[in-house]
Amino acid sequence: MRMKVFCTGASGYIGGSVAAHLVAAGHQVTGLVRSQEKADAVRARGIQPLLGTLDDAECLMQAARAADIVVNAASADQKGAVTALLDALGGSGKPFVHTSGSSIIGTRSKGQRSDAVFDEDTPFTPSPTRAARVALNELILSYRDKGCRPVIVCPSLIYGLGLGVEQHSTQVPLLIDLAKKRGCAAHAGPGENIWSNVHIDDLVTLYALAIEKAPAGAFFFAENGENSMREVCEAINRRLGLAGPPTAMSMQEAAAEWGEGTAEDTMASNSRVRAVRARQLGWKPKARSLIEEIEQGCYR
Repeated sequence: MRMKVFCTGASGYIGGSVAAHLVAAGHQVTGLVRSQEKADAVRARGIQPLLGTLDDAECLMQAARAADIVVNAASADQKGAVTALLDALGGSGKPFVHTSGSSIIGTRSKGQRSDAVFDEDTPFTPSPTRAARVALNELILSYRDKGCRPVIVCPSLIYGLGLGVEQHSTQVPLLIDLAKKRGCAAHAGPGENIWSNVHIDDLVTLYALAIEKAPAGAFFFAENGENSMREVCEAINRRLGLAGPPTAMSMQEAAAEWGEGTAEDTMASNSRVRAVRARQLGWKPKARSLIEEIEQGCYR
């Protein structure tokens, strides 16, 4: 059945990939973009552009009301946009699929390993930097009592070639760029910290499945494996033909390269999750692993 989809972040890595997947499935997708250049780029991929920003509440509400499905992939933290979209959907029964991120359970560890692993039912206390995001997730899911179908997809580290305008994610390209700059891959601290990960091809199928089958108030982690940052850096060295093991950066060096927030909450933290509910829903990830993708896939 052909559905009308409104997608924020349509020119981004996640949103653009989800939008492209839904277009390929035969749906009519309208995508929010911030510039004419981005509008032209998404139109070339079969997405009807809508010029605007996440601050344009009335624009968002009109687009949501006109759609059968709303996917928010532009920001995991912008409360004003989320409430505008959800208020527009109240009483409609329509699905609203929001994109969060597994750093909500992340632990700052300066590159040290943590053995804490979380599924969707594991209690946790977010770090101060992620408390607002967790509160927003709870607000979103509360709209199940207001006549719409809110669903949250919470990806771990995403890798692989995107299907839309923006073809690359954040973490792996940052590490590859740093390895080229330094002549050797480098991780923050000892690099024993571990992140779960998921291929973009598998992630978009979870979005489609959530749109089709997820009950109101559902929350899904998305992962299909995990690796330490040291393992990722070792694969990058092999991929680039760089001799020797990766090097360890101090946290001060890492912050100088990536900024304190990215260094502490992404590159040197642990974020280990299990996608129990997604698999119970019928999700069957099958794309190549992160290490295989680095060595044999799109990063070559």
